[in-house]
Amino acid sequence: MKPLLPKQHGAWAMLLVPFLLGITSSAFTSTHVPLFLGWLFLYLSTYPLLMLVKGKKKKEYYKWSGIYVGFTLLFLAIVLLNEWEMLYFGLMMIPLFFVILYFAKRKKERAFLNDVTAIIVFCIGGLASYYLGAGSLDKQGWMIAILCFLFFLGSTFFVKTMIREKKNVAFRWYSWSYHALLLILVVLFTQSLLFMIAFIPSVIRAFTLYGKKLTIMQLGVAEIVNSVCFLVTIIILV
Repeated sequence: MKPLLPKQHGAWAMLLVPFLLGITSSAFTSTHVPLFLGWLFLYLSTYPLLMLVKGKKKKEYYKWSGIYVGFTLLFLAIVLLNEWEMLYFGLMMIPLFFVILYFAKRKKERAFLNDVTAIIVFCIGGLASYYLGAGSLDKQGWMIAILCFLFFLGSTFFVKTMIREKKNVAFRWYSWSYHALLLILVVLFTQSLLFMIAFIPSVIRAFTLYGKKLTIMQLGVAEIVNSVCFLVTIIILV
């Protein structure tokens, strides 16, 4: 039985990077295992659920929605039995999920605001991971979440200029303006010049790769490499 997987492959980096940084910048606990599995299955469930919201009532969407949601509830129940305070992170996500459902219902999943909403959800997952290891949300935990948000917002701008908005001159300037300010924003939030290192590849590729005829595969590989560089650099700096 072939599993039904989300088609937005770039979202895997958003799923993993904030969560892993939440662990590496705090401390690993055994509860991180069911938390990650619950987080993973929650993500997997979004695709069939959104297809149902869009009115595509296929049997496989019902089946995989049930399977993924079932595993999500199972693993997150284990987390709550150990750390009931983790419930607050789920409550933080609820209004954001309604925004995502709103865009799905209108078949506008590629809308920029929808992408930003999804990034915030993934960053909350990173906050949950950090809280589980640190026992509180301190300045460092919020800093990691903000850095992830800034990084993936840049990725969203870049990918859109290369695919869906590649003929939109105004959006190109939005992307370039954001990346031109990105390093300044990083320094302001971290109060350190060192964290700029993690964002320099993003800034360079936003300007140098724009207009290049890259295949979807090449673009995906470039973003994966950039995400890994970001992850490793932040781990080293924190």
